Amino acid sequence: HYAEQGVPVAPRVASDWIKDEPTLQGRARDLFLMGGKVPTIGQVFRAPGQADVLRRIAKDGRDAFYTGEIAEDMVASLRAAGGAHTLEDFAATRCDDAVPVSGDYKGANLVEHPPNGQGATAILMLNILAQFDIAAMDPFGAQRAHIEAEAAKLAYDARNRFIADPDHTTRLDHMLSMDTARKLAALIDPKRAMEAPAQVSEAVHKDTIYITVVDRDRMAVSLIYSIYHGFGSGIASDRFGILFQNRGAGFTLAEGHPNELGGGKRPMHTIIPAMLTEGGRVTMPFGVMGGAYQPCGHARVVSNMRDFGMDTQAALDAPRAFSDAGDMKVERGYPEAVRRELAGMGHKVSIPETALGGAQAIVIREDGILEGASDPRKDGCALGY
Repeated sequence: HYAEQGVPVAPRVASDWIKDEPTLQGRARDLFLMGGKVPTIGQVFRAPGQADVLRRIAKDGRDAFYTGEIAEDMVASLRAAGGAHTLEDFAATRCDDAVPVSGDYKGANLVEHPPNGQGATAILMLNILAQFDIAAMDPFGAQRAHIEAEAAKLAYDARNRFIADPDHTTRLDHMLSMDTARKLAALIDPKRAMEAPAQVSEAVHKDTIYITVVDRDRMAVSLIYSIYHGFGSGIASDRFGILFQNRGAGFTLAEGHPNELGGGKRPMHTIIPAMLTEGGRVTMPFGVMGGAYQPCGHARVVSNMRDFGMDTQAALDAPRAFSDAGDMKVERGYPEAVRRELAGMGHKVSIPETALGGAQAIVIREDGILEGASDPRKDGCALGY
């Protein structure tokens, strides 16, 4: 319905559209621009070709997409752009029923997507934070932001070393071990920033959507979807207008690395849906959009709630900081005095042009009441039914 009838372009989407418009190539410019121009806030955007695709999937399931006319359209468009894709490649696409990874933080069990997702990074980061008395710190002060930044540097370094295609990931148990977290925490100087062990950042990307739904039986779904960079590869299929992702950019070219580019492999993925459980019961499905920031965002939301007793909306609203490739991005919600103190610790501090991440969450109370929260940094909302 919405693909065919259209949706008004929301403010954040309109802003990102302007920045990412140069990525669009060829047929994609016809399909994702309106009269050759980026749509403005409130202008109705339609995708009739994708509406046709969704109808076919509803009728015939996954085969409607990975075989037949839709697959033929995608393969022909990719090969015309120089790709080596085949119909057999698409027909062989499969999904795995994976076992999640998890870790405890102050009584809450954080359940994360396993490799090739980066979920273990969030668990390691919280394990490192657990070695400090975070609850005794000012939630919006320099000390907490500093310790969190140092924990992130170490956790992301482990991510970059170990996480890859599940058939190639090495030392996952080591990464999730509390003994590993204690050793890493001992490397943190409470008063001085360390050099980043490795580059954290991937190219900035904004094409991620997170949705969580809880039904009347309290069945919970935590879903995240992304084509990686803004408009993905910038290439769309000719007939149906399907944008192609560019997740191959998540590989490394370092020879012998678990995440080395290779045929039949999946790259390290940034997108990670999550849930909190307590006593075997799901208490909060949640997620944080934002590329590399996501594990740090998960740790920040969980810490906000467990260390400082924030309600769900407050935990999402609270200002954020992220040490990214040697640049500590500190949102405008922090006082200027905090930025000065962090700079005095040796951090290179900046105010990000774009807000850090965007979260959604639903708390499932013991009495069955649902509490939804949506991050004001994104065009999202919490809806009851």
